[in-house]
Amino acid sequence: MLTSRGPRIIDFGIARPEHGLTLTTTGQTVATPGYAAPEQVLGRRTGPAGDVFSLGVVLAYAAGGRPVYEGGHVAAVQYQVVHGEPELGSVPGALRALVEPCLAKDPTGRPGLDWIGPALAPPRGADRAWRSGPLAQDIARREADARRMAALPGDRPAPSRRRLIGTLAAGGAVLAAGGGGGVAWWLLRGDDAEAGGRPWEAEPLPRYDKGTAPQPLWGPVRVAETSGIVLPAPLPVHDLVVVAPPSGALRAYDVRNGNRRWTSERTAAATARLFPASDDAILTAGTKGALLALGTKDGRKRWSVPGADAAVLLGTDESVAYFATRGGGIRAVDLTSHRTLWTVPAPVATSAKTPAEAVVAEGRLVIHGSDGSVAALDTRTGRTVWGPREQGSTTALAPAVTDGVVYLGGKSLRALAVANGEEKWAHTGQGETGWTAPTVRKGVVYAVDGTDLSARRADDGAEIWTLPFAADDHPLDAPVAQGGSVWAALDERGDQGVVAVDVRSGSVAWPYAPGTEGGWRLAAAGNRVFALESGTLTALPIF
Repeated sequence: MLTSRGPRIIDFGIARPEHGLTLTTTGQTVATPGYAAPEQVLGRRTGPAGDVFSLGVVLAYAAGGRPVYEGGHVAAVQYQVVHGEPELGSVPGALRALVEPCLAKDPTGRPGLDWIGPALAPPRGADRAWRSGPLAQDIARREADARRMAALPGDRPAPSRRRLIGTLAAGGAVLAAGGGGGVAWWLLRGDDAEAGGRPWEAEPLPRYDKGTAPQPLWGPVRVAETSGIVLPAPLPVHDLVVVAPPSGALRAYDVRNGNRRWTSERTAAATARLFPASDDAILTAGTKGALLALGTKDGRKRWSVPGADAAVLLGTDESVAYFATRGGGIRAVDLTSHRTLWTVPAPVATSAKTPAEAVVAEGRLVIHGSDGSVAALDTRTGRTVWGPREQGSTTALAPAVTDGVVYLGGKSLRALAVANGEEKWAHTGQGETGWTAPTVRKGVVYAVDGTDLSARRADDGAEIWTLPFAADDHPLDAPVAQGGSVWAALDERGDQGVVAVDVRSGSVAWPYAPGTEGGWRLAAAGNRVFALESGTLTALPIF
């Protein structure tokens, strides 16, 4: 599949049978005629070498436009695979040198992946073929279709991986492989996604008693001794929720019951930001500036990049980590090769004590600096595409993004095109603090303005409802939306707790303030809201 970030081979299994083979019978193997390796056709054991053979067939067909093995019926095609020679006359000579060894009859004669990877490395500038012109426009349109198909209503179960891929392929859509493409790339991985469900998800409340908070799903659980330090928001990753205590030893808890699953070594920077590096690893900054990946299964170090000079992580996509360096720059590091792709001076203010906030989307790294200015970098080169622009905030506020539009808090709640910074709409805030960081969900932007929580249409900024509820000194964190509720803390100190609001009516569902001691940090996933307050973590239900 060709995406805005380049070609991606996602699954050989989507190859369509061309000879009417739809059901298996006794003695048959489950494989597409002409794409399966000879050893698989003969019913023998197959392994990675079989995938190499299939890769060679796919590359030859994509480059030459005709099948490598042809025949009038299935048996004839399978005979050609086992005994015949591949038809490579339409394959360009430069590519034939790569394809032909992949099609060796003997599995031991096929090249390994360590040879294929470098051989497939594109020449400099090759990405222009799919990043500009009519082809790029076609990809962008199909990725938008894929985003709409993946944006399921809250009361429908997530589709299985194979059903979603099949639907996209049947409709001619191009699956967005980039982290900023809008499709959650990690949802298409793993056995749970294949089975079509996520067994760790909670059941939403069928109803609630207005004004009365329901019992927590679990907690509060003591997760850290904070000594007055406000921790970063917890990070939900599948069936875990991970916190970053001041000690630098990350702690992971089971989202279903709050039981501690693991504690890492003290290798992370104190109260470090956490990001998913993949569906089985967490990325953070190490104590000495290393870029560090920990496994979600056991918290052990998967890999590190010593000397990366990482101060604060800004964001990740499916293949690259972006972070502010201790020297005042912005750096991109490849998550596979661990190679530095680029380093540029920071276009906005950021430091270890007052770090910038950022979001990665649509080939842009949009950074909101601690000086209140905003800029966007090209994720391929680090070049500043637009900005810096004054947003008027007194601190860095996390941007929110969807469908090619980034939403910013500050003196104005503003919607800008991610690609070029063009303003879509803006609304000036009240008082000294202005708007908090925004949250966008299902076409609605939520943010607190002065003492009011506001819901506005994402496309034009029109007001849906406004609810006066917060104190003048409310925190500037973004509200958290999950299910039919949106949550926000009422005051900076945390004395008044948090409140859940019904998104349908804009009215308070219930307040939650159980003997509060400090500032709140909220996160949401799997039909739960995770509330971290003064070193204690609680999982709360949603509706």
